[in-house]
Amino acid sequence: MKANYTRAIPAEWQAMSQVFTALGDTHRQRIVLLFDKGERLNVGQIAEVCTLTRSTVSHHLKILHEAHVLESEKVGKEVWFWVNRDWLDATLASVLDYLRANY
Repeated sequence: MKANYTRAIPAEWQAMSQVFTALGDTHRQRIVLLFDKGERLNVGQIAEVCTLTRSTVSHHLKILHEAHVLESEKVGKEVWFWVNRDWLDATLASVLDYLRANY
């Protein structure tokens, strides 16, 4: 057993845990799966195809954004979101690297 992990998660894994928490909800998974490669969507577009209200979609987008799963840009009155592929690649690669090195 690795005793050094019983008290604190490694720093490089702390941000990673937000990704897994954000993606642990099926509504947020569905939102992420809506995006095509390179596509940007706004709250209204996402709410149109979801069974969720616009305010609930906004709440889920906030969680995904805070976890760096989605990036955003405000253009005029609209906020556009897109998948933060670089962050997800690095996060998931870190998990795989750890698993390959330790198991």
